[in-house]
Formats: sequence, C-alpha cells, structure tokens
Amino acid sequence: MVHIGNEWDELLAGEFQKEYYLKLRQFLISEYNSRRIYPPMNDIFNSLKYTPYNSVKAVILGQDPYHGAGQAHGLCFSVKRGVVPPPSLQNIFKEIQAELGFPVPEHGELTEWAKRGVLLLNTVLTVREGNPNSHKGMGWEQFTDRVITLLNEREKPIVFLLWGGNARAKARLITNPAHLVLQCAHPSPLSAYNGFFGCGHFAAANEFLRKNDIEPIDWRLE
Repeated sequence: MVHIGNEWDELLAGEFQKEYYLKLRQFLISEYNSRRIYPPMNDIFNSLKYTPYNSVKAVILGQDPYHGAGQAHGLCFSVKRGVVPPPSLQNIFKEIQAELGFPVPEHGELTEWAKRGVLLLNTVLTVREGNPNSHKGMGWEQFTDRVITLLNEREKPIVFLLWGGNARAKARLITNPAHLVLQCAHPSPLSAYNGFFGCGHFAAANEFLRKNDIEPIDWRLE
C-alpha cells in the first residue's frame, strides 16, 4: 500500500482503507498496466512526501496533472528541469516577479517550494496521456478533500491560494478562522488577465505568515 514517509501516513491511514480508495486503487492498477498515465506511479504522492503535515505554510491547489510526456511529477504546476515551463507556470513566475522582484527562473521545477512548506496539491492526482480530466470522478477528489480537511483542522495558520473555479470550490472546506484563504482567477492564459495578474497573493501570503510569527516563504528559484 501507500508509504509517504512522514506524518501523512498516520493521518491518512484510515482513508487508504475506505471502499472508495480501494476502488480507486484497482482502477489505477488497471490504468497503469494498460495505458500511459502521468505522473509515474512513484511520483503520485510527491506533494505529500515533500511537504509533511506540520511543515505546511501554504497550499496551492491545481486541478489534475499535466498530460504531456515528461511533464507531471506529482507537484501541481511543476515540471522537471529541462522541460519548458507551461504557460500557466510562466504566468505564475511573472506575477512573482511583479510582486516581489524576483527574476523569472530558467526552469519550472517547484520542488524547492514544496520543501519550503508549499503544498503543491492537485485535486486529482493522475491523468491519461493527452486526455485532461480523464481520472476526474474516480475518487481522487474525496481523497484530496480529506487532505484539505485535515489541514483545516490544524491550529497553526496556513495560507490557501485558490486559483480558478475548481480550486475555489474547495473554499467551503476551509472553515478555521486561523487560516487565510486567497482566491482569484486561474493563471492560465485564458483567464490570467481576469484577476490573476495583480492578485498580490505571494506578498499577501508572506505578510500573513509574518503576522503569525511564521517564517515567510522564499519564492525564489535558482
């Protein structure tokens, strides 16, 4: 079964035994054996592996993984070094540059953010090649809702960055007044000019963390 390697294992142990997850697991075994599925099987839970429960400072919610070869590696919006950053990620970097003055990085790998406390969580964790949303409605949403609910229960403040309709639909799960929820349009080229550019979320997240005596996030990437 799943081994994440930190406190998420204990927190999610009951989830991995539920009927919906066992059905999802059988579906995934069939999919990985018969089709090209992203990310690679060992990368599915990278967001949780890199960012333990008690280390989460901010949550960025994506939809489902990139569906092109060599792109997805288990962190929303992120691609490995050597892969051209997709347009949405390029827009994220442009917004950080506009807010904080950091240069746009030459790569799109966000692993360092994950290690610094940014949970880069897609709401659906797998996808068929070339077929976006192909694993939607198979059970992942229930699983990731549980992840968000567990974070909502935490006393230590967290910033939730919800971009676009799919992510913003999760705001209903975040009821703890200790946390900050920031919402705007998706960074996709189709919607970035409708409120993502100029949103100020990266600076606002750090201001909130500072006010709560939490070390702010270093959004720079080398």
